[in-house]
Amino acid sequence: MAKIYLDQASTSYPKAPSVAQAVYDYLNGSAVNVNRGGYQAAYSVEEQIFETREQLLRLFHFTSGKGKNVIFTPNITTSLNILLKGLLKSGDHVLVSSMEHNAVMRPLVQLTRHGVTFDRIPCSADGSLLIEKAEELLKPNTRLLVCLHASNVCGTMMPVQELGKFCKKHGLLFILDTAQTAGTVPIDMEALQLDALAFTGHKGLRGPQGTGGFLIRNELASQIEPLLSGGTGSVSHTEEVPSFLPDRFEPGTPNIPGILGLHAALCDLEQTDMGKLHQHELELTQYFINGLMQMDPSESTLRAIGKHNTIERTSVVSVQTLQTDMARVAYEMDDTYGIMTRVGLHCAPSAHKTLGTYPEGTIRFSFGPENTHHEVDLALHALAEITGSPYHL
Repeated sequence: MAKIYLDQASTSYPKAPSVAQAVYDYLNGSAVNVNRGGYQAAYSVEEQIFETREQLLRLFHFTSGKGKNVIFTPNITTSLNILLKGLLKSGDHVLVSSMEHNAVMRPLVQLTRHGVTFDRIPCSADGSLLIEKAEELLKPNTRLLVCLHASNVCGTMMPVQELGKFCKKHGLLFILDTAQTAGTVPIDMEALQLDALAFTGHKGLRGPQGTGGFLIRNELASQIEPLLSGGTGSVSHTEEVPSFLPDRFEPGTPNIPGILGLHAALCDLEQTDMGKLHQHELELTQYFINGLMQMDPSESTLRAIGKHNTIERTSVVSVQTLQTDMARVAYEMDDTYGIMTRVGLHCAPSAHKTLGTYPEGTIRFSFGPENTHHEVDLALHALAEITGSPYHL
C-alpha cells in the first residue's frame, strides 16, 4: 500500500533533493570538526557553514545583520529557550498570543517561578489575533512580545506587520517563532522590525531534523546571558564565555552533517519560487476544506477548525470527528488507507482552548509542495468511509 504523508507541519517530507547526498558526502568524506582543526578540510567545512549563515540572512532579509548574527542550535525549541531564559529577569512582563506552542509557553511558565509574568493577547475562535486587545495588556514593566508566525493547529497567521509597529511604538522587544512559516512564507526581518527570529530547519526549509537557530540583532544579543557554555575553539586561553557572536551562543561541536544538509536545502530553496509553492499548498488547503464542507455541510459529524478560506493562513487544517473517536480515525487513516496525519493537542493546549477543541484535540492535516489533489481526494474519501459521511470523488 502506497503511503500518503499529510503531516508536513510536524516535519517536511520528502526533503529537498540534495539534502541526503550532502549529509552522506560529509560523513563519508572528511567528517572533520570545525573551529578546531588547522587544516584545509576543516577550513572547507567552515566555509560551507559560513555560506549557510549568509543564505539565512538573505532568506529572512536581515540586511543589517552579518553572518555572526546567525546562531545555529539543535532546533527552534532550543533557540526559544536561549532567547527567553537568557533575556528575561524577575520583574519583567511579556505579551504572547493565546495560540502559542509549548516551545514558547513552557519556558515562560518556568520563568514565572523566577518572577517573570506574562499575559495572553486573546484570539478569536478561528485563531485570529485581536490586536486591539494588546494595548489593554501593556504594563510599565512589559519588556517583550513573543509569538508564533502561524498556528501549528489551524494555520491561522498572526498580524506580524502590525505587531512589529506595536512593539516599536511601545519600546518592546519583538521575537518571532517561524516554525510553521520559514521556507514557505516570505519573511522580512527588517520590515517586521524583529529583534530576533527563531527558525527550524526540518519543516518548510526541507532540511534535516536536529537543525535550527535564530537570527539576532547585536543590541539584543548583548542583553542575553548564554544558557549553555563550553568549548568553542576560540579564545581558549580563558575560561570566560566569549563575548562575540556566534561563539557566545554556540558552545560545543555543532551538528555539522545537519547544517550541511540544511545548506543543500537552502540552495534548493533559492532556486525555487516560494510564492508558487505556497500557492500550491493553499490550493490543496482550500480543496480539502471545500471537500469537508461538501461531505458534511451541517458539520454534524465533521468539523473543520479555524478559517474556511486561505486568507492569512498556512496549509494546516484541523478536523474534529464529532461522532467517531479521533484517535481511532487517525489510526484507521494510516492502517487501512496509508494516510499519515497527527492527532491530539499538538503541543499547543492554549491554542486548542482558544479554538474550542480542548481537551479532545483534533486530527491535523498539513500539506506540502509534493502533495497532490489526488492525495487530498483520497484523504477525503478515507475520512468519509471511516466516519460514515457521504462523499463522492
